[in-house]
Order: sequence, then structure tokens, then C-alpha cells
Amino acid sequence: MGHPALGGLVETFVHAEPMKLARVSEMPISIWQFRENDNREIDFVLEGPGSAVVGIEVKATTSPGTDTAKHLRWLGERLGDRFTAGIVLHLGQRANSFGGNIHAIPVSALWGHAQA
Repeated sequence: MGHPALGGLVETFVHAEPMKLARVSEMPISIWQFRENDNREIDFVLEGPGSAVVGIEVKATTSPGTDTAKHLRWLGERLGDRFTAGIVLHLGQRANSFGGNIHAIPVSALWGHAQA
């Protein structure tokens, strides 16, 4: 396990990208964080035209397991067709699918870096 501040630092670093994209997008995009009292949280929830929703979790790990997507699955179950994708951004090098419309993608993909 890395430094205790690593998760917060990575999340803050990643936060800049969706914010920049929302500002220059021709489509209106709302971005917020979701947190409940029962410790359920989703780092970023993006809502676009037609109430389409994408959930993003940021994890300071190089090998995210399926458990890292549990809150995204929960959100997808509640939103049904409005939930278009769930993304777990991580510090690893490979993308993979957790099934359905939920995927693990390296943070470096935000800047178009090729996967190893």
C-alpha cells in the first residue's frame, strides 16, 4: 500500500480533466460527487443531455478488483437506462471490463497514452 495521501492526491489530479472537458464541451455537462451516510460514494458523477449519467471512481491502485466498481454497479441498478457507463480510473497500465457497461481504465488514458 502506498502513502495514505496518495488516493486523495490522485483523485484531485484526475478531477481537473472532467472539469476542463465540461467547460469546453458543446453539450451541457453537470459534474458532482455522490456521498451517502452509509459510506457509499462515487468520486464523480457526470450528467449530460437527456439525463445520461456516467459514474467515475478513481483508485490509487495498479490492479483494481471487481469490488472497486461496487458503487458504480449500485448506481447503474438505480438509474437503469440513464446509466450509460461506469469507469474505474486506476494507476495500472491495462484496461479491462467488469461486465456490462463498467470498465477499468488507466488514468493515463485521459491524456491519450497508449496501453502497454
